Amino acid sequence: MIGRVPQAAFDLAEWSGIRLARVERALSDWVVADAPAGLGDAMRYAVLDGGKRLRPLLVIAACEAVAGNEEAALRAGCAVELIHAYSLVHDDMPCMDNDILRRGKPTVHVKFGQAQALLAGDALQALAFELLAPEGDAVPASIQATLCRMLACAAGHAGMAGGQAIDLASIGLSLDEAQLREMHRRKTGALLEGSVMMGAACGRTDAGERAALRAYGRALGLAFQVVDDILDVTADSATLGKTAGKDADQNKPTYVSVLGLERSRAYARELLDEALAALDGSGLADTRALHALAIMVVDRDN
Repeated sequence: MIGRVPQAAFDLAEWSGIRLARVERALSDWVVADAPAGLGDAMRYAVLDGGKRLRPLLVIAACEAVAGNEEAALRAGCAVELIHAYSLVHDDMPCMDNDILRRGKPTVHVKFGQAQALLAGDALQALAFELLAPEGDAVPASIQATLCRMLACAAGHAGMAGGQAIDLASIGLSLDEAQLREMHRRKTGALLEGSVMMGAACGRTDAGERAALRAYGRALGLAFQVVDDILDVTADSATLGKTAGKDADQNKPTYVSVLGLERSRAYARELLDEALAALDGSGLADTRALHALAIMVVDRDN
């Protein structure tokens, strides 16, 4: 049943506030302003002062659930956020979605021009992998290599980039539910699932725990996209911080266009139940943060 609390009561706002402050400080330190020819300004504009930071929170929550390396999790969380930010910069450009509003402010190409936006996205992607391979011994080399591979797989042709390619190729087409699920499993879900699994990779897990966390991440990733599609037709641009109704305007297939609004809402709750059930069966001692984050994803209004 949705809303059940399998462990003691948990204050998500308190938990996330502490960790978000740590993430914001790290991002501000690591995304430097002194890159050449104003590139640093565009990079920082794309990353700082906006966003839910869901992906870093998922990395950290999963790491804590397996008692993992906190420094590795912080770097992994920031790296995932940089990949997410770069993808938004490129997705908003005229050659893709041609959007002018993101996180309540002009998109990067509107603010800095298309060439600088393209370079900012490229530089953020490169910086993500630099963060995962720091000098020194704070993060063991084996964890560094694992995290780099996991992030590359989640962001590349088998994940986010592949899903975006399907999305662009599907404009004006009628997809069935299975095709839509496959597109969003890659485009949105892969990076969210990858965030959970990267957090788990910062510690020691057995095969059963990894399978449970993967099932959680996969259900959560799809639920996020279903809710995104719902909000695109039910919320306004000011609430979303991005252009509302753009999927319908661009004739893109969505869960609402395929399933209808009410069935989409029900499906989001089913996916939430699936994610929480996976956590309940994981055998991990404390999954309260992951539990609360899943509920937040489905109940959010932006």
